[in-house]
Amino acid sequence: RRHMRDSEVLQSHLECDKVQDPYSLRCAPQVHGAVRDALEHFCAVVERELNSVTDNPILFGGDDDASPTAISGGNFHGEPLALVLDYLAIALTDLANISERRTYLLLSGEDGLPLLLMQDTGVNSGFMLPQYTAAALLNEAKVLATPASTDSIPTSLGQEDHVSMGATAALKCYEVLDRVETVLAIEMMCGAQAIDYRAPLRPGAGPAAAHEVVRQHITHAEEDRQFGEDIRAALSLLRRDPELLAVAREPYAVDRG
Repeated sequence: RRHMRDSEVLQSHLECDKVQDPYSLRCAPQVHGAVRDALEHFCAVVERELNSVTDNPILFGGDDDASPTAISGGNFHGEPLALVLDYLAIALTDLANISERRTYLLLSGEDGLPLLLMQDTGVNSGFMLPQYTAAALLNEAKVLATPASTDSIPTSLGQEDHVSMGATAALKCYEVLDRVETVLAIEMMCGAQAIDYRAPLRPGAGPAAAHEVVRQHITHAEEDRQFGEDIRAALSLLRRDPELLAVAREPYAVDRG
């Protein structure tokens, strides 16, 4: 709510004839919150595992007069990490899922926005190809989000008869994250274009501050161009820009000059 405070765009829709928005808009807090819960659970498990004893065998006691006692254990098993890595991959994929749907809505020509977020779309394709890119990356993420931890292939002559496949889960989760970040960057890029068309109405504090940061690096698109550089710039902002991160945490705390 603090991000949308003082939004003239929001106020302009108070008396519109639309009964309610699609889920990708109306349920964003619930979906994003569930993803955040998954991330917090992931971090808690990783922190616990980093501080745990995973040696095998584990040596107890032992001093100058006695040898330590060696006890075989199973703390090395990667199941705790494998499960939360798969969980995180699924959660991140759903974050991209709802993001791509919002991008699609921005391009659909509703609520006064131009079709494909560009004028003269009979000549220009607008932001159709960035949305294609988001859809393709989302498809890849969905495939990669298939859990690895549900599989177990015995090794070591059956001694290791149940394994976590945690390394596979970690590699897949990393690949999912890469694709999800790009999908989010495309939504941010399209959102900035949409805000341009809302002028002179001003968006809420959060979108306004984020829009200003984006426009310092990516210009408004009047006609078709190669959007690859724009997507890479948006991705770099999403990953590393400290001002954009500050806006996300507290829009009113950022000095806009």
